[in-house]
Amino acid sequence: METYNRFGHDSSEDVERIEKNNNKTKKRLKTTLTVDSRVVQLFTFDLNQKRIVIGTDEAGRGCGAGGVFASAVCFNHRSKELVEKLVDLNDSKKLSAKKREELYDIIKENSVNSTVCIEVDEIERINILNASLKAMRLAIEDVINQLYPLPDEKDKLIARNMLARSELMILIDGNKRIWDFDYSQRYVVKGDSRSASIAAASILAKVSRDRYMLKLDQEFPEYNWKENAGYLTKEHMALIDKYGLCKYHRPSYLQKHFAKQEQLTLF
Repeated sequence: METYNRFGHDSSEDVERIEKNNNKTKKRLKTTLTVDSRVVQLFTFDLNQKRIVIGTDEAGRGCGAGGVFASAVCFNHRSKELVEKLVDLNDSKKLSAKKREELYDIIKENSVNSTVCIEVDEIERINILNASLKAMRLAIEDVINQLYPLPDEKDKLIARNMLARSELMILIDGNKRIWDFDYSQRYVVKGDSRSASIAAASILAKVSRDRYMLKLDQEFPEYNWKENAGYLTKEHMALIDKYGLCKYHRPSYLQKHFAKQEQLTLF
């Protein structure tokens, strides 16, 4: 059986492992859900890491306006009641806004979690990939500090850090690991459909960002962000052409569009 190292190698063998361990997981979680239930498989994936898992995901990476959000989630106390409450847990993009809101409250109340936003000016300065990874890292570090509070005595700090590094596994949605981050970590392609902690993080990040875009919409209603959430839809692009950019837009995302518009004015 293939093992995984801190550099995030992925493998299709996870699917087989999930199937083999479903019955064990059902017994450990003491849930009445069937072994084929999605939520059981999501928790199985995390349990198979054999460590305390922190999952992280981002929201807003592909938007043309607003900051990028990342959340980190650790289900440090699983129970039958929690698993059954989270029966609809899934990739946030596959859930309705109403269902995401319902799950958001459950996740917030039953996990150690954190959500971080990197704003537009920093996205433009360091690029969206670095901004997304930075948001993930900050959210994870906050969760780690909640799980392993920093000691007052400096001589206990090394022991605390060693314990945290030995017990934790960081699961990152996508195909990138967090650079210069001294914890065991693994990237998981389509992780929000495979891992309970990543799926939960995707919901916290998505709901947090949607709420944030509703506030920005009140300031700049002309861009209809309450509907497009800052994504560069056809309507949003037309509104940008009409009103120009505001301080919450990401100019780097619109360079090609404006270059094309400038070319058209030559004819």
